Amino acid sequence: MAENPHHGHGHGHGGQMTPEQQKQMIEQEIKLSRNLGQIKYKIAVMSGKGGVGKSTVAANLAETFQKLGFTTGILDADIHGPNIPKMLGVEDKELFVNEDHFMIPVEAPSGLKVMSMAFMIESIDTPIIWRGPQKSGSIKQLIADVAWGPLDVLIIDNPPGTGDEPLTVLQTIPNIDAVIMVTTPNVVSQEDVLKCVKMVNMLNVENIGLIENMAYYICPHCGEKLNIFGKGDGEAFSEEMEIEYLGDLPLTENVSDSPNKDGVVSTLDPDGEVSNKFSDFVSKIKEKFFKEE
Repeated sequence: MAENPHHGHGHGHGGQMTPEQQKQMIEQEIKLSRNLGQIKYKIAVMSGKGGVGKSTVAANLAETFQKLGFTTGILDADIHGPNIPKMLGVEDKELFVNEDHFMIPVEAPSGLKVMSMAFMIESIDTPIIWRGPQKSGSIKQLIADVAWGPLDVLIIDNPPGTGDEPLTVLQTIPNIDAVIMVTTPNVVSQEDVLKCVKMVNMLNVENIGLIENMAYYICPHCGEKLNIFGKGDGEAFSEEMEIEYLGDLPLTENVSDSPNKDGVVSTLDPDGEVSNKFSDFVSKIKEKFFKEE
């Protein structure tokens, strides 16, 4: 199994690092640099708060990129709620380590490469109670100690909020190509996104897009479009924040229930309305945020 994520991130007495710790840190930075150098486009998915469907959006974006011919990986950097493997139907797969001591990402049926803390804890019910530096260290390890290989796109599912972990991801991955914010129509969620956008701006990341999730509900009986969480205006909100509006998503049963069916809606219902929306998001991300070939 992987090395202890706590190892090598402590300090000696008086805050000084030992020579061994310094050596480990330099080695990790070299591995990070090598790995990131093989990944063409890096996209972080963020939200100001939990419960807005951020991981669902991240998993569907990753599967859509893969479906459209991009060699894609997804890194589940949400230490406390690593849900991506379950969403993609790979939570029972075993993690292997190669002869160079790199962890091999688990592959979804589509060929999507998946890495998550969920593969490294013994039980799905095990709560992870770590302090900030330990969490930051484990996130770095998920990037540095994994044999990602050459990728066109790496999607990073960030923990919600503006704490240590999302900050670590953004600082560990220089030249990130885009940050995708996920919000819902209610005011609290949008206020939290505003904080996230300010944090990302402070790190000099200019490419920010917004997806408004649970924007409406189509009644299955009469077909009426209902705004259950209030009328959102993601487009106006995006203009106000000077970020790109990528579009909205409905609250539908097949999106919320798909994790119970070993896959996300983009793979389970590839020609449906929601899958088409994710294809549109990917087209916009390519057009707005990817560099010219």
